[in-house]
Amino acid sequence: MSRRSWIQATFSKRECVKFLPASRDHHRCYPVCQVCQSLVRCCCGRLIAEHVGPYSGLLGHGPGPDEEWSVLQHTSVSPTDAFGSLDFQGSTKRTSHAKYVRLSCDTPAELLLQLMLREWHMEIPKLVISVHGGTENFNLSPRVCQAFSTGLIIAAESTGAWILTDGINTGVSKYVGDAVKVYGSHDLRKRNVFGITPWGIIENNTDLIGRDVLRHYQALGNPLSKRASLNGMHSHFLLVDDGTMGKSGCQIDLRKRLERHIHFQKIHPRLPQHVPLVCVVVEGGPAILSVVLEYVRRSSPVPVLVFEGTGRAADLLALIHKQTAVESKLDSDIKEDVLLRIQETFVVDRQEASELLSILMECMEYRELITIYDSESEDLQEADVAILTTSLRGTRASPEGQLNITLAWDRADVAKDNILVYGQQWQVGSLEQTMLDALVMDRVSFVKLLIENGMTMRRFLTISRLEQLYNTQKGSDHFLRHIIEDAKQTRLPAVYRISLIDIGMVIEYLIGGAYRSTYTRKSFRAMYSRIHNPAKEGVKETSSPFSKARKAAPTSETPPSRSHFHRTAQPCRHQCSSIGKRWRCFCGSMESRLWPGRLWPASFTVLWRWKPERAIWVTAWPRS
Repeated sequence: MSRRSWIQATFSKRECVKFLPASRDHHRCYPVCQVCQSLVRCCCGRLIAEHVGPYSGLLGHGPGPDEEWSVLQHTSVSPTDAFGSLDFQGSTKRTSHAKYVRLSCDTPAELLLQLMLREWHMEIPKLVISVHGGTENFNLSPRVCQAFSTGLIIAAESTGAWILTDGINTGVSKYVGDAVKVYGSHDLRKRNVFGITPWGIIENNTDLIGRDVLRHYQALGNPLSKRASLNGMHSHFLLVDDGTMGKSGCQIDLRKRLERHIHFQKIHPRLPQHVPLVCVVVEGGPAILSVVLEYVRRSSPVPVLVFEGTGRAADLLALIHKQTAVESKLDSDIKEDVLLRIQETFVVDRQEASELLSILMECMEYRELITIYDSESEDLQEADVAILTTSLRGTRASPEGQLNITLAWDRADVAKDNILVYGQQWQVGSLEQTMLDALVMDRVSFVKLLIENGMTMRRFLTISRLEQLYNTQKGSDHFLRHIIEDAKQTRLPAVYRISLIDIGMVIEYLIGGAYRSTYTRKSFRAMYSRIHNPAKEGVKETSSPFSKARKAAPTSETPPSRSHFHRTAQPCRHQCSSIGKRWRCFCGSMESRLWPGRLWPASFTVLWRWKPERAIWVTAWPRS
């Protein structure tokens, strides 16, 4: 199934099919009344002419007095008609393209993740940063703006994180887009900024209709319009459709389900830990307080990082967090001041301010999950480290689990400052699995860090671990297996396990016979056989599992595989025509002095001497 047909068959749109007037004050008129078609709107936000169903709300048998508009009852589902790519015009000099799709508000999160990984060819994130805040434009001080922008981008790009926002070109989503434009990488593969936006609030959303198309989009919105435009620096858009126009909120539940589903994915195939999730709060209105409370009260709690100094909800959270640091309750005088400040901040009455204060106090019951970042403080850590340490704290994992998460992020600095610290007790051998994962995942900085913290390679690199490393599959084309096949002149079975004896043979083959590997010596072979076959100690080498594997490997039936390697290091062996078969020439290094004795059977006596040309002349004759 093609990408276009799969998206159409999987995702759908919603349209209102029954006109239900938002105002219940009806006036008697005929069905095609121009006043109704131009002024009266449905509960979905559309006029009569914009509906696809009957106009039953204006007829004599209209809706009952208690009938309420709902998504399930008054909308119909049909295959999506808007998906493809957006080309943002005039927003920036940099290339700015984004994938988008219009989908129903009840779309399962499993299908969304499949869309991202399969159709949009993305990698599973190692961290999800969900940014919440004000939807209207607000001002940030230069210092706070720089701390937020640099911290967000460094944390995301250094760990392979996904950033989730509302995707509109106002408020906190615009600040995220500006951070990507100023501090982000030019590599489009590292720009994983998702906008989860209601379809009904997008300016000129009808211009996006088309199946697998490229649409040119103007990011500058109309200042007189109540709708919003998309931010040009986001890389992907999920346009959530619940059948309404001009109304926001349908994206909230879908965003929660998507975050929860990604959170339960494995951070790396080799590691058992799940993808961490962190909420970042910048400014915000009264609804942000409920969002924070919902995050910290989940069965799998989500940590929250609040940027103090950004205004409104963020500053109120920071204030209450500091006031309740010693005692969980507020004094009467402080409580009265807080109520007045809530009234002034959100422009609400006293009763609503009391309700918001109760929400704030409920959030403080989970204060260990809330971190306040003050960019004005001189001794505070960097913003990117604050985001990562906050997400680690929310995982509630053991020190070994937190170390695995930082290993997946490849942030050895976070592990050094927060996990591998003085006083942390580690069991003997507890870091060996981390060292093995670091070697397989190619985390050089973690290998150095573990060695600095007492990991001894002499003790770690046992025979079994070496073979485990050599047998680690990286991609479909295993480079080492090709070299072994070329050296053995045979094709290895699919289940063949590489041994250290094979590694020694490959080393000798690549050097050209001028070096005798330790792994091919009789002493090592005997020790290896005793380790792997303790019950057959003393059995000859021909009965070892490697000789059996060599016998089991096809020789005559299976033709030799075509080698992709040129034999550039073969020993030089030619017969001397004047003396006959008694003399042979072997080209090698000065260190291979014992090698000639290995060219002849034990019944021969071997003499050799060096020449200035670095050649070994060997003569041999049978013993009498």
